[in-house]
Amino acid sequence: MNIPNILSLFRIALVPVFCAVYFLAPSEVSRFWALGIYLLAQVTDLLDGILARRLNLITRLGRVLDPLGDKLMSFAVIICISVSAVDASGRHFLWWVPVAYFIKDAFMGIGALVLYKKVSDVPPSNMVGKVSTVVFYVVFAVLLLFPDIPDIAKTLMLVPSILLMFVAFALYILNFRKLTKKG
Repeated sequence: MNIPNILSLFRIALVPVFCAVYFLAPSEVSRFWALGIYLLAQVTDLLDGILARRLNLITRLGRVLDPLGDKLMSFAVIICISVSAVDASGRHFLWWVPVAYFIKDAFMGIGALVLYKKVSDVPPSNMVGKVSTVVFYVVFAVLLLFPDIPDIAKTLMLVPSILLMFVAFALYILNFRKLTKKG
């Protein structure tokens, strides 16, 4: 177990902490604590990637733990914000965001498992995927800080990030096809 993998495990451990702070301490200050936990998770993500590459500590376990930590934290944030996004009529208007995210990640997870079984590896993330992740981080940080943003503004912020996520997914599928043809 190396330092980048420990950082990934720490990020995974922050997921329930984030959810607890977000839901169990509903106050003005808890939003900032939740944002702090979210930002800490993103710093550990950045740090584990830098350390793994610079110190040549990239492992098969790390190539699974790192994206797992990213996905779990992102999904937790998406769920928390979506559950909290209730319009004036009492309906949850952002229900489609976690659904889209879950469908994409379910397919990516299945693809990664198939690839891992077939060629004993998982494909690395692509640049569009990294940009998509950064856009998601920024959008959700803004939504955490400013929960009273009008619904239309929330939607206008989320739609491009979801579209970018699906472009990254399409590139992942192309990479998956190339790798399975090799294996």
